[in-house]
Amino acid sequence: MRYPIAIETGTSTTAWGVVVPDLPGCYSAGETLDEAVVNAAEAVAAWLDAALDDGMAVPRPSPLDEVRARPEFAGWTLGVVEVDPAVLDDRSDRVNITLPRRVLSRLDAQARAAGQTRSGWIAEMTLER
Repeated sequence: MRYPIAIETGTSTTAWGVVVPDLPGCYSAGETLDEAVVNAAEAVAAWLDAALDDGMAVPRPSPLDEVRARPEFAGWTLGVVEVDPAVLDDRSDRVNITLPRRVLSRLDAQARAAGQTRSGWIAEMTLER
């Protein structure tokens, strides 16, 4: 899952700040830009984990252009953090499903286009709905 982030530039006396617009209350910071982005990815994973534990729906990531158009992020740097849905659970279950070949072919094409495995793509689509 790729969530857009808005980055507020740090200085020699202030940290870099990161907000995840799609996840209310999800933010992070770091002494360097790299540290702030790494911390943001960890904050997203923690937010998603808590949301799932509470039975909340996982918000779908917004397109970067949509975030860029928001006035509250004017002048901020935008980026994305990627969170593997597998980090949300330390266990995996192997399942056997039956799908028509046409559906499976589309599923595999979508997964490849997203840079995901079949399992990762199914997990991401399920969490977004």
